[in-house]
Amino acid sequence: MNDNFYLVDVFGHGEFSGNPLAVISDAANLDDNKMQEIARWLNLSETAFLLRPTTDRADYRVRIFTLERELPFAGHPTLGSCRAWLAAGGVARDKEIIVQECGAGLVRIRTKPRLAFAAPPLLRSGPVDAAKRAEIAGILNIAVSEIVDAQWVDNGPGWIGVLLASAEDVLNLEPVRQHPTRVDLGVVGPYAPSHSVAFELRAFFSDHRGALVEDPVTGSLNASVAQWLIATGRARAPYTAAQGTRVGRTGRINIDTDTQGDVWIGGDTRILFSGRTHFD
Repeated sequence: MNDNFYLVDVFGHGEFSGNPLAVISDAANLDDNKMQEIARWLNLSETAFLLRPTTDRADYRVRIFTLERELPFAGHPTLGSCRAWLAAGGVARDKEIIVQECGAGLVRIRTKPRLAFAAPPLLRSGPVDAAKRAEIAGILNIAVSEIVDAQWVDNGPGWIGVLLASAEDVLNLEPVRQHPTRVDLGVVGPYAPSHSVAFELRAFFSDHRGALVEDPVTGSLNASVAQWLIATGRARAPYTAAQGTRVGRTGRINIDTDTQGDVWIGGDTRILFSGRTHFD
């Protein structure tokens, strides 16, 4: 029997150092409730389910579930599900660009030199208001004055981007453990120019119990933050970002742009486990 279940390490700098993704490659017989049940039981940041596309412009379709909800788009599931689709025998019509269908629409994935996706357009952008800044500062346990900038950078999950003065400030954060309303915060700070990476990122979101969780490595956040930083002149592509340091990971995310100005988010993807599902 062929494998239909994969555990993929995405954005890692070596084995077991990125963000793990579970992928079920033949999910046609699974309904919404079963997909959510599986994702919650696996207890990973996200679980991806592969399906036939509904349009001839796409090579495959993916549905992405967190422990509590379906996401229209997420970054490490985009690259991880593409790696699993290829391992399961998927053949793209274009050898250099694979087209993924997801809730947010069609996403292009470049195959060389490593898998990278074209950052989708933001669903919401612009500055947050003073009340939201104060709320963010309270969540992060810092003074409002320590926030250099805060912007909506939502490309599906609901992110707000928060810029601090340095990578060290980002790494020193000790946010609250609970918050009464939903949190989707991405915090970024620059390293000194001599450092091997340009920025440090941390991602905090609410789980299905209302507790704040830190995601190891987050492709969607890096995509939207890159668009923000490049547009405001705070970053120049190509650059490499780090994420996961405080949770024992060495995530490395490669940011690049093309001649059309599109931002591409890439990183290593490794299938570390594969096998068969055994459930009704």
